[in-house]
Amino acid sequence: MAKRTTLKDIAEELNLTISGVSKALSGHPGISATTKQRVNEAVERLNYRPNKIASSLQSGQTKIIGVIIPSADKSFFGSIVFGMENIINQNGYSILLYQSHELPENEIKGIDTFIQSSVDGIIATMGKQTINYQHYLEVKKRNIPLVLFDTVNENIPVPTVTIDNYKGGFIATEHLIQNGYKRIAYISGLKHIPIFNERLRGYLDALRKYNIPVEEELIIYGKNTIKSGTECMDKLLQLQLVPDAVVAVEDFTALGAIKALKAQKYRIPEDVGVVGFSNEGFSEHISPSLTTINQKTVEMGEEAARLLFAMSNKANPYDGEPDKIVLEPLLIVRESSLKGS
Repeated sequence: MAKRTTLKDIAEELNLTISGVSKALSGHPGISATTKQRVNEAVERLNYRPNKIASSLQSGQTKIIGVIIPSADKSFFGSIVFGMENIINQNGYSILLYQSHELPENEIKGIDTFIQSSVDGIIATMGKQTINYQHYLEVKKRNIPLVLFDTVNENIPVPTVTIDNYKGGFIATEHLIQNGYKRIAYISGLKHIPIFNERLRGYLDALRKYNIPVEEELIIYGKNTIKSGTECMDKLLQLQLVPDAVVAVEDFTALGAIKALKAQKYRIPEDVGVVGFSNEGFSEHISPSLTTINQKTVEMGEEAARLLFAMSNKANPYDGEPDKIVLEPLLIVRESSLKGS
């Protein structure tokens, strides 16, 4: 491995002290313009890169924010990270990204990595399989600023950014009702996830508002994958009275449902309407294009980062009640839910 250029190397090259080189690089007024130019030229010539670890030991800050997401291959999370970067970079910080792949042990490892790396704050969404949240309480115990987004837990007293999941489930269902669908099924997610339960509650209240009976056989629970969406839809299609529409807890589940419907020669939206949730990147490009709920992902990421920096500016980041930001969901109407289109 090639030897890394140090301040000492530059100092020896220019016959200066290490302190003098350091001051020149920081723009110290006591260093002449000529010396600063010589140092900058040597930096380029010797390919010097500052040692951020050493700098962080001196300043007490790493200027790094740790971010945990389940997976970077979903546009939903990619868009949220994009929003975070807008704010984090503006503040002169960088992101250290960790993917949990929905595994609690990976999530714990990610938190431990961030703590060991002395990050200046952590922004995370809880994995779908995470039930024990002691690792997040440990972050708070160490007084490291922590913000949770999307999938959160009320038992972790930290700032959060979420979408109004209840309203999202409500307007998705109401949209189908207003477009003439009457027997509307719901494919939910894992029962222990609060945001999924809120979407289901919105579905139920929309049915009640329009005096449509709630039928338990039309509510089915899946695992938030394309395969699970296909399997759940297949079960619904085995009912004696098949649903004429379905609301899916998120877009990958909806895509699975569409695959099942097409395999059994059902026309979408003429025979069965479909609405998803999260506005994944593929939603507008499949055929038929998928009606879905936009969760304002870029805004979610930006708000999470703003909350983190607001915490960082306090003497104690956990003073006062934690902020809870709830964003308004937006219905994106496409072909899959417009009967007769």
